[in-house]
Formats: sequence, structure tokens, C-alpha cells
Amino acid sequence: MILKKIGMKKISIFLLLLTISLAVVSCGGSEEGKELTDEELYEFQGFSMKPYDIPIMIMLPDETANIGASTQPEIIHVEDDFKWELMVGPNFHMIIDDWGSDREMVSSEKKRLAGLNFYKIKYMVDEPDFILYERELKVDGKKGASKSVGIEHKTYHVYGQKVIDGITYVFRSRDEGFEKIIIDLMAKSIKSVKPLKGNS
Repeated sequence: MILKKIGMKKISIFLLLLTISLAVVSCGGSEEGKELTDEELYEFQGFSMKPYDIPIMIMLPDETANIGASTQPEIIHVEDDFKWELMVGPNFHMIIDDWGSDREMVSSEKKRLAGLNFYKIKYMVDEPDFILYERELKVDGKKGASKSVGIEHKTYHVYGQKVIDGITYVFRSRDEGFEKIIIDLMAKSIKSVKPLKGNS
């Protein structure tokens, strides 16, 4: 009888662990590559970049996003150049770079960030093709230093890559970064990028 109880206990524990393991595995991949819902994009409108030589549709904040967004996005691009600047009003400024066949742009960016000695980097989203991070200036206080030395210097940044028609495009915030509300919108825009087919 005691042996039966021990055997049943082991089986119960095994089944419990198996259930937990399956739950963890299924939840683990749920965020990465997840489609954005219409509810998440209710303050956005679709914008085709095909006229600017990138065959994509990207969702951009509209005037309801309350960030001073204008209704018409502005693109700055020199023909045959590998860089585009995408602006929606004065507060949303995304840079798009064409990196050809290089598929390791996010990991390269993380290595670059690791080498920045004057900044502390805190990843808020860390995926193989997408990062969102907080960058804080390290401040070493000295005797007699100005009181402003202790002020926090934090900015937020986003960096993602998408492969479209065999070409790797990097979508990123400007080097100076933005406040968190803008970066959250920018992150949704990057996640929304879809290739255009045919004459869309």
C-alpha cells in the first residue's frame, strides 16, 4: 500500500512537471513574431513605401495618436542612396537603412551597444530581429561638481530588422532617442511592416 502511494506520488509529480514545461514552452514564443491586433493599431494608418523604392506597407501613427502627428508622413530619400528618413510630424522620426544580404544587424547593434562605456543599456524587448532599450548616461559624481551632474539622462531607442524580397532593412530610432511614448509607437510601426505584393 505504501509503495503504491509513493508510485502514485511520483506519477503525479511527473505529470505536473510535464504540464508546467508544456505551458512554459507554449508561452515562451507567444510574444516574438506575434501579429499586432486592430485594437493595438487603432491610432495608426497604413502607408505604402513602394513609391520610395521599398516594397512594404507600414502602419504609422495618425493624428489621433496625440503626439503632434501630421496626417501626411514625410520621406527624405536621395535616389540610389541606402537610407530613408520617415517623419510623421515633429516627434516621430524613424530611419530605415538598406543592409543588403546582411542578416545579423540586430546582433551587431547589440555588440556595438555593449562597447559604449559611458552608457548603461537596459533591454526592455530583446528578440533576434528586434530590440527596444533604455540608454542611461553613467554619471560619476565628483566633489564640488555641479548639482546637475546627478540628473538622470535616459533616452529610449528601438532597432529592428526585416527581410523584404531578400534585402535586409533596418528600422531604427534616431541616435538621440526619444521619450518612451514615442518609442512604443515606433515599435508598433516596425512590428507592423509587411511586404507588398504585385501592384499594391
